[in-house]
Amino acid sequence: MPNIVEVSGLKKFYKNFEAVKGVDLTVKEGEIFGFLGPNGAGKSTTINMLSTIIKPSDGTAKINGYDNVTEKNKVRASIGLIFQESTLDEKLTANENLMLHCKFYGIDKSLREERIQEVLEIVDLTDRRKSIVETFSGGMKRRLEIARGLLHYPKVLFLDEPTVGLDPQTRAHIWEYILKLKKKAGITIFLTTHYMDEAEICDRVAVIDHGKIIALDTPEILKSQVGGDMIEVSTGDNAAAKKLIEERYETEVTESENNHLAFRVDNGSEFLVDFVKEFDIPIKSVNLRRPTLNDVFLHLTGREIREETLSKKDLARKGMRRRFH
Repeated sequence: MPNIVEVSGLKKFYKNFEAVKGVDLTVKEGEIFGFLGPNGAGKSTTINMLSTIIKPSDGTAKINGYDNVTEKNKVRASIGLIFQESTLDEKLTANENLMLHCKFYGIDKSLREERIQEVLEIVDLTDRRKSIVETFSGGMKRRLEIARGLLHYPKVLFLDEPTVGLDPQTRAHIWEYILKLKKKAGITIFLTTHYMDEAEICDRVAVIDHGKIIALDTPEILKSQVGGDMIEVSTGDNAAAKKLIEERYETEVTESENNHLAFRVDNGSEFLVDFVKEFDIPIKSVNLRRPTLNDVFLHLTGREIREETLSKKDLARKGMRRRFH
């Protein structure tokens, strides 16, 4: 399949701060491509450059064959963009919000009703077409934003943390609609997230940290690079247990935020039998599992992905997104 997104040496500076440090990537047509990393890693800044909201400090990017600096209007006509925060006018109905978008993108009057009906059917909101948006739940608003982003038949749909702040059940439902969209329209989806389960759905994942891509491959290949099985254990004295495990088994031990120690072994089921019998410190709980993408991030960076507080700069960038929309 041809590349629909091509990025080379993309950088962004803010005075003395380098937010994005030379990103190189390609995304194939029809692919679900994931950008995985903690808040502040450079995910949204990269999306903003690709979608022409902010100008790169250096490097090049092409969307659907168009340069994101010299051919902004053609890039914007080629993409749909769903921000982290809602940009709907909640005093208007769903239909009015979608009709405004049709006008902004110059969709022919003869096609507007058909397009609106089509996208509302994709996200199961046809029965709320005439409802005021402020009466919608958080999940319904997100579905409406996805519908709005599809009205002009974009080649690439950018989803910047599309389910942040939603409960797990609503997040799962949103992903049902996104996957249905991919199957129905064959659209390319470029997703940023710090949720492991969302990254697992992607065809390929780029792991980004401190403005640099540190790994890029399919989720399965990335996890295979960690290797072995993961043991998670909670003990009566985790500090002493960590030291003992590292000395006895010659392996690195990390401590997660839920006060469990985690370490990798080659044959987890065989190891666990002897470990429970022989370990000198009382064990409260123990778990055996396969590596996850969080383990990949931990392996690459030495820490877990976690949500961080938004800085003033982040909030300022959010303001830019609202003005663009």
